[in-house]
Amino acid sequence: MSLQKRIPPLAIQMSLIGLVLGFGIAKAETMAFTCVRSNGAYSEEYDLKIVSANPKNPKDKAKVFLDGRDLDQHDAQGYQEIKNVQITKSAVSFMTDTFFEPEILDGVKYASGTVVAITSIQRDTGQLKKVETVTGGILAKTLGEGTKVYTEQCQAVLNPAP
Repeated sequence: MSLQKRIPPLAIQMSLIGLVLGFGIAKAETMAFTCVRSNGAYSEEYDLKIVSANPKNPKDKAKVFLDGRDLDQHDAQGYQEIKNVQITKSAVSFMTDTFFEPEILDGVKYASGTVVAITSIQRDTGQLKKVETVTGGILAKTLGEGTKVYTEQCQAVLNPAP
């Protein structure tokens, strides 16, 4: 039998290569980190997991989990939504858009408020940087209104569960 008869035609070879590459590329990517947040003598460790949207499913949405809790939250008191998740070779980033309804706490009435945060993690150093803008509401009264920048240190988790 000649070598030519054992090799599939070029069109079939290209189709198989495309199929294999398609399965390798068109899936959701999961990144996981263990991070440490410190403020003076206070220190807290937490797990952060970012799952990109599956490009083969247009209805699929990227997800972010903090200690296993989905950060996309909607209820009668407001919402928090994850937007713009990006995973690249050098960084992982996402935007969080949060709105909360007016509330009364200890007899004090607070207006509605928003928090928009952009979080990025440099994959080579593990440095997390969060730029957060607070407008109105109880958070503006307690934390202060405006934009603040926080840094934390993270360690990548190898082979995270999907």
